[in-house]
Amino acid sequence: MIFSAATFSAPTRAYAAGAATPADQTTPRPPAGTPPDKMFVEANELRYDTVKNTVAAVGDARVYYKGRVLEADRVTYDRNTGRVLAEGHAKLTETDGTVMHGDQFDLTDDFRNGFIESLRADTSQKTFFSSPHAERIEGDTTVFDKGTYTACAACKDNPDKPPLWRVRARRIIHKNDEQMIYYEDAALEFLGLPIAYVPFFSAPDPTVTRKSGILDPLFIANSTYLGSGVAIPIFWALAPDYDLTLTPTFLSKQGFLASGEWRQRLDSGEYYIRANGIDQMNKVDFPQPPWGAGNLSLRGSLESKGLLAIADQWKFGWQFTLLSDKFFLNDYNIPSQTLSSNYISETTSTVFLTGQGDRGYFDLRGFYFEGLSTHDFQPQQPVAHPVLDYNKTFDVDPAKSDGIGGQVTVDFNLTSLSASAASFQSVGTQVLDNAYGLYNVCTNYVPGTVSGSCLLRGVGGDYTRATLDLSWKRKLIDPIGEVWTPFAFARANGEWLDLNTSNSYTFSSSTGSSTFYNAAQLNFDGGQADTLYGAVVPGVGLDYRYPFFTKIGGGSLTLEPIGQIVVRPNNQLGSYSLVNLDAQSLVFDESTLFEWDKYSGYDRFETGIRANYGGQFTLNFKDGAYVNVVGGQSYQVAGTNSYATPDAANVGLSSGLDTRLSDYVGALTLAPTPVFSFTAKGRFDVDTLEARRIDLVGTYKLGAWTGGIQYANYQSQPVIGYYVRREGLSLNSRYKISDNYFAQGNITFDMSRQFYPSAQIGYTNPGPFAIAAFGLGAGYEDDCTTFSVNYTSVYQDNGNTALTRNQTWLVQLQLRTLGATKFSKTFTDSTALDGVKY
Repeated sequence: MIFSAATFSAPTRAYAAGAATPADQTTPRPPAGTPPDKMFVEANELRYDTVKNTVAAVGDARVYYKGRVLEADRVTYDRNTGRVLAEGHAKLTETDGTVMHGDQFDLTDDFRNGFIESLRADTSQKTFFSSPHAERIEGDTTVFDKGTYTACAACKDNPDKPPLWRVRARRIIHKNDEQMIYYEDAALEFLGLPIAYVPFFSAPDPTVTRKSGILDPLFIANSTYLGSGVAIPIFWALAPDYDLTLTPTFLSKQGFLASGEWRQRLDSGEYYIRANGIDQMNKVDFPQPPWGAGNLSLRGSLESKGLLAIADQWKFGWQFTLLSDKFFLNDYNIPSQTLSSNYISETTSTVFLTGQGDRGYFDLRGFYFEGLSTHDFQPQQPVAHPVLDYNKTFDVDPAKSDGIGGQVTVDFNLTSLSASAASFQSVGTQVLDNAYGLYNVCTNYVPGTVSGSCLLRGVGGDYTRATLDLSWKRKLIDPIGEVWTPFAFARANGEWLDLNTSNSYTFSSSTGSSTFYNAAQLNFDGGQADTLYGAVVPGVGLDYRYPFFTKIGGGSLTLEPIGQIVVRPNNQLGSYSLVNLDAQSLVFDESTLFEWDKYSGYDRFETGIRANYGGQFTLNFKDGAYVNVVGGQSYQVAGTNSYATPDAANVGLSSGLDTRLSDYVGALTLAPTPVFSFTAKGRFDVDTLEARRIDLVGTYKLGAWTGGIQYANYQSQPVIGYYVRREGLSLNSRYKISDNYFAQGNITFDMSRQFYPSAQIGYTNPGPFAIAAFGLGAGYEDDCTTFSVNYTSVYQDNGNTALTRNQTWLVQLQLRTLGATKFSKTFTDSTALDGVKY
């Protein structure tokens, strides 16, 4: 490339047709048609110096070459040395968008080598370098002498103010080909004050999303069982589609914990495999069984999760966790995607095949559950092999169905389960074992009654059920706006039950022993250990709605009465299965009022004739505010009320549906302004209007304040195992102190703890505001920095003791592009709560 007069434009500026004018042009470009490998120069004037053999572009000079743009008040090309000198408001824009500002650029004629004085570089990733003197080498490497680096933009009001943080080093070397930045004799500064020094370190440049190296460490401070320690993740980007992370963790009390994670992306999906293991130095520090894993030296976990698109609309996947013991994840604070934890904990392993169409789906999967809470007894956990769901909805053309039309839905479920031990639960106050006070050994088997009886929550043995639901409905609107929806359905159910009646389980300790027997299951199914059963239940119904709509000043009003009748035969064989394993959660509220069948699963089904009636009222305002009220009642018109007929788990009793006239249910939603909303839901006794179930939820956004409140109050239901009233209050809030600073907090009150017997709770009457969870936090956020301090205190069943107070301090600092670090301190307080027996 030759920088010569021939490459210059005319003395006046030339722009390609349609190009932006100088005032609005942000990224200068050469005129259209300029050869990409030729230099193009434009300026107010050209000056030739024949003595010095130089050519100078003076006045708003711009030099374009291979996607780069050099701008300055004056650009001089020395033909003798082949160098370009840019002076006065000099700026070089790179092909990647990086912009370099300097007092003077002294470059070779291909811009690949040279020196820059008083450099400030702004990258396209919004990171910033500066140096009084910098050297450009082969267009790939930039060396900043006495340089600084930051990801914080300069203050608009005071550009000379130091950024929140920056790295100042004797030398900073940015190698684009390696996508790395090297720092020599570096100090980290906050607000211009040095707070840390390292003789040398390196980090990927901001363009890197994956780079081999050492990741941010995690520091552990004086954990109860682990001591203090540090985890240092080491990341290997082995290929664009897979990588490996090894995390050695050194713990002062337990030694070396090895962790590794393999991740891979495939053309059809992705998966990962994680493993953790340790040979404990001091296993006796942990509680002894059944409160802990104190008898184990080698402990660990293996986890994997994957999802593959094997065909159009079809996916195959898996997730599993294998554990040496149920205490490992909690003891070593190891996160797991298969772990669910909300007071009690369990891991869920599954393998599945799914197909999803426009109006149908297929789902086939198996499940394995491992309970991690104190009271969990693993032989009682069922294995699902498999669970199959198929659902398809399609429209019926009236022209091809003699005017019938409508919509047909096919729903099929196959469930096959196995467990070694039956799972019993006491009705009323729990009957726990004499050895540890952990396991429910309910021994007074009187099924179908309330006082002194037991529930069968899960069977010991094999259970297989297949259910096919066929339904049809069609919505018709008459000339005056009434909406009539006739429907019909048929349910076919077949089951096979093979109970294990030979197993028994004994819990023994120095305090006593207790035994429960699988044979006791025979009390719940009529004494048959091996049973084949089937039933078909047809039904028809009609749903009626008549919405009245009118406009009012500032909005609209809708009033909609709703009535529904469902007719089924009074077939009690069709109302419930031999056992109830998947329909044990029954909540009667406004959301289920107009369901044809209000049970939550396939093992129970309504029979007889039932009417559901109520309505809803909605007031909408033009500004977006609205009020909605919905409510009603259900009535058993004829036939035996299936909800008043107990099954092995007493489901239906105390539900509000077990009387001929049900309880009243309703909900009120208020959203008077965009910054506030409130919902109240309730179930009220049919005779006394006493509140049986109350849920209150509110959210608000008042300027800098945002938050919410939740309150729940459920009457005791001893017949299904809830022998005291359940009540709780949860509050959360966040306050935005300024554009960058915030504070937040949350608290949850367990207002039922006072009702448990003192022998089972561990204290004497903690009062109505016993704290179940508490958290406080504060932090700072901007475009380059995130800093937060959080404290949490949660009472949880970890498996080590019946109820534990977990307290955690977590400090996190993230400097954008540079890295992040965490410091955590977790300690456990269980002394005051030993012996809790929920």
